[in-house]
Amino acid sequence: MLKFIKVVLLVFVVSACQSSQLTKRSQSVFLLPGAEESIGSIEIYDNRAYKYLDEKTLISVRGKGFDWVEGPVWIKEHNFLLFTDIPKNIIRKFDSKQGVSVYLRNVGFDEPSDKGPGANGLLVNQDNQLVLMRTGKRTVSLLDSDILNPQNTFVDLVSGYNDMRLNGTNDGVFDNRGNLYFTDPPIGLDTVFNQDKKLVEKQYKWPLNRARRVQETPYAGIYRLSAKGRLELLDSSLTVPNGIGLSPDENTLYVAVSDKNASAWYSFDIQENGKLTNKQTFYDAQHLIGQMGEQGYPDGMAVHSSGVIFATGPGGVWLFDEKGNVLAKIKTGLLTSNCTFTTNEEYLFITADDYLLSVALK
Repeated sequence: MLKFIKVVLLVFVVSACQSSQLTKRSQSVFLLPGAEESIGSIEIYDNRAYKYLDEKTLISVRGKGFDWVEGPVWIKEHNFLLFTDIPKNIIRKFDSKQGVSVYLRNVGFDEPSDKGPGANGLLVNQDNQLVLMRTGKRTVSLLDSDILNPQNTFVDLVSGYNDMRLNGTNDGVFDNRGNLYFTDPPIGLDTVFNQDKKLVEKQYKWPLNRARRVQETPYAGIYRLSAKGRLELLDSSLTVPNGIGLSPDENTLYVAVSDKNASAWYSFDIQENGKLTNKQTFYDAQHLIGQMGEQGYPDGMAVHSSGVIFATGPGGVWLFDEKGNVLAKIKTGLLTSNCTFTTNEEYLFITADDYLLSVALK
């Protein structure tokens, strides 16, 4: 009888533990209501892609009518998305219950302006603070206010290198130790260095009503800002480095190049000291530029915990394995800029031209 009671108690304890784990797991699941509108299509090239999506997966419209949206980041503590509307100098917020709203204005410049460039890439650091690539001000900055009550108070983490202003900070990724890798292309500058390292003024259809924004570093850089605040230039060989991502083991850095004459994704080996070696072409996309249905250039990316890279590029979002083999494409039919995962990788959010999209993942 005593043995029977012990067995019953054991079963009860195990069942209670399993029930508790299931409850915690179910609480962590983020459920996004169905959208009224969907666009595009899914193309599968490798059976491994079925682990994530299939041909019936919908590309849901979560918002549209913006200007040019970028830099999505998921705020996991509060289950909402932030993304930038660069020409409008705005950060927007998506909440599954309230839809899209304005989160914060005047995010690229200190002075009020509804003309870009505003901020681009958004990140969350180890202290759950919002970090911005402030393209307009050409800095990496920290939002110095409560993430639920944002104010226009910023702390610049870095603004220059070797007494030269940065170009236009674009996108970044933190490693597990709090070091920040980021890209700094001359996108948005009015006077830039050409291939002969001479400054050339861009010509516009209309006269500028502001001072020209002049490039100071004679290269486009990939940088590492250490957790202790030390800035190091890691690479200056890529023409227009843009999106950036880390492999799950943090041994490989992926960088997209948004150059209309040399569009590609690259990979680097990361050394123990954070330096980059063994630069390789991960995937060359130049043959697709200008082709029907292949709008856009290699841009932002999100690396899945499995190692699969979800990378925006010509035609939509590409799924690559670690060796650069194409598994699938999420064909948006739009110029597609960036993407990010929700907690537990249940959804992929995509910024594409003036649209905010979502894709449910398996």
